[in-house]
Amino acid sequence: MPRNSENGKKGNHDNSDFWKKYNLKWVIIVSIWTFLLTIIISIAAEMVFLNTEVIFAFIILVTIILTGVISDMVGVAVTVASDKPFHAMAADKVEGAKYAIKLLKNAGPVSNFCNDVIGDICGIVSGVAGISIILQINELVFPLNRALLTISMSGFIASMTVGGKAIGKNIGILHSHIIVFNTAKVLNFVDQKLNINLFSNSNKTKKER
Repeated sequence: MPRNSENGKKGNHDNSDFWKKYNLKWVIIVSIWTFLLTIIISIAAEMVFLNTEVIFAFIILVTIILTGVISDMVGVAVTVASDKPFHAMAADKVEGAKYAIKLLKNAGPVSNFCNDVIGDICGIVSGVAGISIILQINELVFPLNRALLTISMSGFIASMTVGGKAIGKNIGILHSHIIVFNTAKVLNFVDQKLNINLFSNSNKTKKER
């Protein structure tokens, strides 16, 4: 009987370790939020683009692509940067240094959110934007071949996204500390002004022990 109870405790402990090791709670939360955000943003984007002139819709499209590129750059920088310089800055009470340490301690979830969540949402919304622009161009005085427009727009979005992320990754690696620090300052400002704490106190306490 004692042996069975020990095995039972060991089994429960293994399950708990498995959830913590692979951060499955974060995986479930981020998957649900990605699903909801993608639906909401896609519907909103389609409504906006259908009522926007072609030139402005194209500017918004480029802005969305750049948002995904910048987000990917931040995700790379967080995984590369070291927290040692920020500990020294925090000791000197430099504003944003402590938030930079929080970002680096949560590098996995932060990178996942920046690279995957925001990146995928921007990819989906840019696709919606591209389709809306094509539909508007087809309604103009000079009708063009829709298949040709679709292929051209898809190629433009893909090349901008892939090329932009390739450059962004290099910048993220070479200037990781500057990017993390500037990101931390922005998030710290949002935290102070809007009282939005992106990192739970429980996680903070566990990591500081």
